[in-house]
Amino acid sequence: MPKILAIAGSYRENSYNKRVVAIAADGARAAGADVTMIDLRDYALPIYDQDLQADGAFHDDALRLQDVMAEHDGFLIASPEYNGGIPGGFKNAIDWTSRSNDKYKMYEPVKGKTAALITASPGQFGGIRCLAHLRGVFTIMGVHVMPMEIAVGFVSEKFDGDSGEMTDEKTKGLLEHLGASLANVLET
Repeated sequence: MPKILAIAGSYRENSYNKRVVAIAADGARAAGADVTMIDLRDYALPIYDQDLQADGAFHDDALRLQDVMAEHDGFLIASPEYNGGIPGGFKNAIDWTSRSNDKYKMYEPVKGKTAALITASPGQFGGIRCLAHLRGVFTIMGVHVMPMEIAVGFVSEKFDGDSGEMTDEKTKGLLEHLGASLANVLET
C-alpha cells in the first residue's frame, strides 16, 4: 500500500488549497493508498538562514517535517499562487526540507519520490503560473512530478461556503482522479 503525504502550501485555516488537496487525498485513499494530511502551521519554521545551522544545529520542526516526508512514498501538493509563484511560507518550508543535517543528506527526504501538483485560486486561471514554479522546485530536488496537473480556477464558486464539500462534480472528479493516479503510479 503506497504512503502518500498530502500538503497544502497555504497556512490559512480554511484555505481552498487545503480543501482541494483533501479531495485528491480521498481519491488516493479510494485507490488503496494510505494518506496522511499535514498542516504546515504545525511546523513553526523561522525564515531559512544557513547561519541558523551553525555548529550542526538544525531546527526541530524542520527535522520533524523531513521525517514525515521521508516516511512517505509520494506527495499530493496543492498551493495557492502568490504573485505568480509559490507562497513565501511554503517555499520556506521546502527550503528547510531540502537541507542536509546530521540525519539527512541534501534532498534525501524527497529525492526519487513522485508528486502530483494542484493549484487553486479564486481567479480564472486557478494559479496556473504557480504550477511551473512548483514543478521546477520539486524537479531540482529530484522529485518525479506527474505530467497531469490541475489548476482550479474560480475555486470560491466550487464549494458550498466554508465547507469541504465541493459542489462542482467535474472538478471534484478530476481531483479524485489525480489522487488515484498518484496512488496507482506508486503501486507499480
